[in-house]
Amino acid sequence: MNIPNWISIFRIILIPFFIGSIVYYTPEKDFLRFIALAIFFIAVVSDGLDGYIARTRKVKTKLGSFLDPMADKLLLSSSFITLALANNIPLQIKLPMWISILVISRDIILSLGSLLIHVITGNLKISPSFLGKFTTFFQMVTIIGILLQFRFVFVIWDIAVFFTIVSGIDYILKGTKMLNAANINCANNILL
Repeated sequence: MNIPNWISIFRIILIPFFIGSIVYYTPEKDFLRFIALAIFFIAVVSDGLDGYIARTRKVKTKLGSFLDPMADKLLLSSSFITLALANNIPLQIKLPMWISILVISRDIILSLGSLLIHVITGNLKISPSFLGKFTTFFQMVTIIGILLQFRFVFVIWDIAVFFTIVSGIDYILKGTKMLNAANINCANNILL
């Protein structure tokens, strides 16, 4: 286990504390919103930190290539679910449920697709695309905007929705190409 992997695990451990801060938030306990914001911010910074350390020290591992995106997905999914379901968030900045459903559905589809590719090809190289990075960035900024009670957060979440859809389609198309290539290779091996 190396430092980037421990940082990813730390990010996963932060999730229940973030959820608890939102669940117990009330306008009378406004400090909990700032605790949630601090926890989320630490998670975001640690996401960049583990990637930086892994690249610069050349300590990328298979475990890390699984843990890092899993930590991101768990953090973002739990954040979107919690903020959409929380009844204590002011209505003008409450995250619509359909956005949470979209974000989580995309992640489930991509996870199942990755599993399918791994089962069929026996190999899966996880590398985020620029669209995927933009998606993660705007999803994170959406959460921060809601926690800061930014009045125009709907503009940010509209951008996040756009990138969520576009990057989801992009990943599905790339996965389909990988599966088609695997099927062609398999058919060629059978014919030989």
